[in-house]
Amino acid sequence: MTMRQFPKLVSERLILDQIKPSDIPDIVSYAGNIKIVENTRTMPHPYHEEDAISWMNMANEGYKNKDQYIFAIRLKDTNAFLGGIGLSLDNDNNRAELGYWLAEDFWNMGFTTEAVRAILRFGFEELHLNKIIAVYITTNEASGKVMIKNGMVKEGEFKDHDIKKDHTVEEGAYVSLIQYRVLKSEFETQLKNKPIP
Repeated sequence: MTMRQFPKLVSERLILDQIKPSDIPDIVSYAGNIKIVENTRTMPHPYHEEDAISWMNMANEGYKNKDQYIFAIRLKDTNAFLGGIGLSLDNDNNRAELGYWLAEDFWNMGFTTEAVRAILRFGFEELHLNKIIAVYITTNEASGKVMIKNGMVKEGEFKDHDIKKDHTVEEGAYVSLIQYRVLKSEFETQLKNKPIP
């Protein structure tokens, strides 16, 4: 698929668009929160400006190579940066893995559910993917609820699957993961039965 400009996704309360250099102070501040680190698989801690720059560069490179689409999550009214969401594509198998994080100040307001809904639609309708998966650490049940609210189906549990390397757990400790999925056909059926805004 050809996109001349980085895509911009708009939902009821949010805009998902390209990460900008002006977002870096907010990224560093929000991603540096230990609660964010505890709930993600690969977020470094402590989180520095270089980490934010590296993430932004990875997003730009991924878009250029068409193998990653990483978006900033913003409030539609104020354009304030809230977090990040993205799809990492496996083009050979026409599927992607979904990942996201949201600043603690904006938890429990339905923003993550809304952002996931927008990116699932993008993945199936614009990228024409067949399957999107998402994985969460078993201690992060809120992330699992976001997946369920978006019609994703549990595929499996991976016991002691990753070694967490961010000092939020004992060094070398293993974490277990739960994987959810949604197929294009399942997503289309959901849209017919219950239109997604």
